Amino acid sequence: MEKQLAEILNAIQPADEKARMLAKERQEKLAKPPGSLGKLEDISIQLAGITGKVKNHIDKKRMIVLCADNGVVEEGVSSSPVSVTAAQAVNMTRHKTGMSSIAAASGCEIQVVDVGIKCPYDCDAVINAKIAPGTKNLHKEPAMTREQALTAILTGVRLARQAKEEGVDIIGIGEMGIGNTTTSSLVLMSLTGISVEAATGRGGGLTDEAFALKKRVIRESLELHRPDSSDVLDVLSKVGGFDIAAMCGVFLGAALERIPAVIDGFISVVAALSAVKLCPEVKAYIFPSHASYEPGYSAAIEALGLSPWLMLNMRLGEGSGCPIAFAVIEAACAAMNDMALFGEESEIDDSYLDDIRGKDSFSI
Repeated sequence: MEKQLAEILNAIQPADEKARMLAKERQEKLAKPPGSLGKLEDISIQLAGITGKVKNHIDKKRMIVLCADNGVVEEGVSSSPVSVTAAQAVNMTRHKTGMSSIAAASGCEIQVVDVGIKCPYDCDAVINAKIAPGTKNLHKEPAMTREQALTAILTGVRLARQAKEEGVDIIGIGEMGIGNTTTSSLVLMSLTGISVEAATGRGGGLTDEAFALKKRVIRESLELHRPDSSDVLDVLSKVGGFDIAAMCGVFLGAALERIPAVIDGFISVVAALSAVKLCPEVKAYIFPSHASYEPGYSAAIEALGLSPWLMLNMRLGEGSGCPIAFAVIEAACAAMNDMALFGEESEIDDSYLDDIRGKDSFSI
């Protein structure tokens, strides 16, 4: 399986620079002051680099939600019982969770995938790709084997490839898994070397006592395993979760298939960082959404060299920020595709802008 992953990483291509330049040239001809649409301009140019087309349309949107349980919850690091993972996975298929209600309202498909749910459930709409019924308790032993980490990553790649085959234009990558803010903090600390205070928040809500316990468990687990920061598979297998590893795979697969992929919050951004650590070219294929309220999000998005678009004080997870970001990306496409150009299309002579072209700020 490591050979298969290596082949995937080697097959991921850089963004199409010619398409990016053509998109930039079109942006400069649109009937508006230069730079006046801010990040919407950057988004349309990045999309061109992904698809190879200057004009893009986001018609078919899909949320891919990876669901798994984490053995470390045995240590008391979460305020929610493990049964919530299965219950919420089912509720997502019924559009009854925060993410799924927002996604349904925006005409977005939802694909809920079980890569490691522990508790039984009865719902054929949840895709069964279970690797094991949750990871091991990483406070006592490695969360999973290296082979299981690879299996999870390759599962994510397959989901992205399936999306491409089914004509999906954009993917949002979310999760459901009690205890996964603990695993995300551990993966982030292992990859970046930041402190437990910088990487760790209260997740779904913890008392002061439980929060102190969570940080102690994280410190002790990191000391026990000492993951190799240069080996993402080592990090994921020792202190990660099946959900994070599979999400990492979706980001890789999206880049492989040249599909734009949107980050949600803390767990999603850690998975994206893992993917970029495996293959730096992946960065060109991913978009942020909102700034998660979880402390570790800031460190992870900074490590990626990205900045969030939306400041909504959200920390739900599930992928809830992605459908909102899809609307932003659709707005970028509409402006790029449908605005008039200077000259005959707009009946505006753009020579009055000559003195301010290329400047960072302007007034009208």
